[in-house]
Amino acid sequence: MKTIQINGTPREGFGKRDAKNVRKMNHVPCVLYGGQDNIHFTAHANELGKIIYTPNVYQVSLNIDGKSVPCILKEIQFHPVTDAILHIDFIQVIDGKPLDIKLPVKLNGLAAGVKAGGKLSLNMKRIKVRGMIDKLPDFLDVDVTSLKLGKSIKIQSLNFDGLEVLEPKNAVVAMVKLTRASRGMAANAEDSDEEGGDSNE
Repeated sequence: MKTIQINGTPREGFGKRDAKNVRKMNHVPCVLYGGQDNIHFTAHANELGKIIYTPNVYQVSLNIDGKSVPCILKEIQFHPVTDAILHIDFIQVIDGKPLDIKLPVKLNGLAAGVKAGGKLSLNMKRIKVRGMIDKLPDFLDVDVTSLKLGKSIKIQSLNFDGLEVLEPKNAVVAMVKLTRASRGMAANAEDSDEEGGDSNE
């Protein structure tokens, strides 16, 4: 997992009014959890954008007053109307302690159902897993080569080395949906079979 450095400034004031003033300066109120004490700080919105507006997941090297703390992004709170970032929670990375994190899914291969005219659909863009920081990949690789028309891949059929999947077993990760093209191809195949059968009689 790649690392990105974020610079933070300790936050002394609290409350809605202080948070509003922080946001006016294009900074975001943040909290770092997981250590001996929770650390309240602010960071510039432009810096935070590097780890928010991306499909990738990064380990963060959080620099506050010259001290660097390894952590990962835990939760983001957005404004319901403007989508502005209101608050961010980070969780500290501690040696020997597993992390719960949602990793992006990458589908690999040409699905058999797509060859038959179906459409591949990714239902879960991210999957929540638990594992040590050194075992967390940049993405979760899911092979769809053998996925047939109308079939799906569920959480229960997936296994990732060194990781525990924390999603419901019946949750659908990806599927190949029926389309007009696939129905037409199936119908043509049936017609061809029938014609072939007649010629053999």
